[in-house]
Amino acid sequence: MTAPLLSACPPLRDAFLRVGYSADALLDALGVDAHSALGRSEPVPVRRASRALGDLGVLIRLFLLVDDVPEADASAALAPLPLDDAVAAGIVGRSGPGLVRAAVDIRPLDTGSGTRWVVSDLDGSMRDAPTAPDHVLGVGQASLSLLRGTPTTPVPSVLDVGTGCGVQAVHAAHYADSVTGTDISERSMLLAAATFALNDMDVELLRGSWFEPVKGRVFDRIVANPPFVVGLGTVSHSYRDSGIDLDGASRLMIEQAPTHLVIGGTAAVLASWIHVDGEDWRRRVASWLPEHGVDAWILQRDVADPALYVGTWMKDGGVDPRDGAGAVQAEAWLDHFESADVTGIGFGFVYLRRTDLPTDVLAEDLRHAFDDPLGDEAIDYFARLTWLRENDVQTAVFELDPATALEKVSLPGDEGWSPVVTRVHRGNGPNWQHEIDDLGAALLAGMSPGGLPLAELVELLAIAHDAEPEDLTPAATALVVDLFRHGLIRPRSFRAVSGQVPTERSFSATSQDE
Repeated sequence: MTAPLLSACPPLRDAFLRVGYSADALLDALGVDAHSALGRSEPVPVRRASRALGDLGVLIRLFLLVDDVPEADASAALAPLPLDDAVAAGIVGRSGPGLVRAAVDIRPLDTGSGTRWVVSDLDGSMRDAPTAPDHVLGVGQASLSLLRGTPTTPVPSVLDVGTGCGVQAVHAAHYADSVTGTDISERSMLLAAATFALNDMDVELLRGSWFEPVKGRVFDRIVANPPFVVGLGTVSHSYRDSGIDLDGASRLMIEQAPTHLVIGGTAAVLASWIHVDGEDWRRRVASWLPEHGVDAWILQRDVADPALYVGTWMKDGGVDPRDGAGAVQAEAWLDHFESADVTGIGFGFVYLRRTDLPTDVLAEDLRHAFDDPLGDEAIDYFARLTWLRENDVQTAVFELDPATALEKVSLPGDEGWSPVVTRVHRGNGPNWQHEIDDLGAALLAGMSPGGLPLAELVELLAIAHDAEPEDLTPAATALVVDLFRHGLIRPRSFRAVSGQVPTERSFSATSQDE
């Protein structure tokens, strides 16, 4: 099927362009209510809205609703791709007398540079479908998280490890000169190649496990949404199971990625790690990195308890934990977690930068909500780290970022309002918050573009509070470093390197549920 599928992609692309099968057109044509129903996997409102949309409506029912469509209607909507060629290519299949049905999922996605089309296996959200062991996942929530969490500063080369349907490589093609994708799955190689052909993109595809296909090569950026499910070391579905026990897949990815980066190159990786009774998760993940040569920013977005985690992933694989076989599988999984003293499973982003300096690791929770894409924030984080290495904070003049706000919280007390906490907020990016005391607030109040170096501000603060500067300096320095790492303040000479303007743009409004 490989040759027929790839040869069918150019005329199929012509059909999509002719009909206007694009992310923006879907929203405009369906309207907000029906489009929202599509995102909730509710077909009836979408089906009703699509009936008046001609060929576009046919493509919506065919590829997004997985409806049975009359051959004549499908033939007209797919032109100039002949229907028989679409059947031979495995794009659609005959489902009854005079009817065809989609055999693969093809949906439009806007990753920030216009519509692209992504080819994957049917996900069962609109019509029940088994999840095969080599199932190729489409644009799910994890994929969208990584899209928003990947830096888009221009680079010469990108490696997408575990490319799957190819969505991360498609995203990379608009900011990189060359893109390479690897995957162990033969079906992934086929559908990713179709994704690239459908978008007229030249992406190098290499089949193999993890970094084996690119042994000895280095890249300017690595992106990876690997099979990081924390399990028993078995493989039931290749898109999620690595065959490595517990969080070993994430460890492998984090350990090996830096060796495939150029000096100064960065990696953006989705990963999971176990929380072990009596062990700090941050120390666990940090231990996977060498003592020299890597800067790491590790952000934990969520933590699931073992029972919830097992139940969620069993249902994802089509296993009912209520039936006999499902109960046995759940028992074994939870027994394995218990034997390893697992109290929770963390999930989040790992950003790496290769250096020739001692390793620096910051692992922290980022579990609150934020709107702006996180990817370019990572580039700026590493730029701030470089500045801290090369400059003396005591002699620097700091200023507040314009998005930084001061908040004072008070509660009713016996004699009116009683102050409880003072915080500074960053109003963009990751929306960081830091609690500070009155001295910290006074220190920040003195920061301005034409102000004094930090050491002189601390001296004035000490005089005003009848203290010695050397007593205030350690706490003031620690506060300044923390706030600068998180972008709430900045040295007068510092400018962000990402060059990106935060945006609330949605990467896709027609994503799959997984």
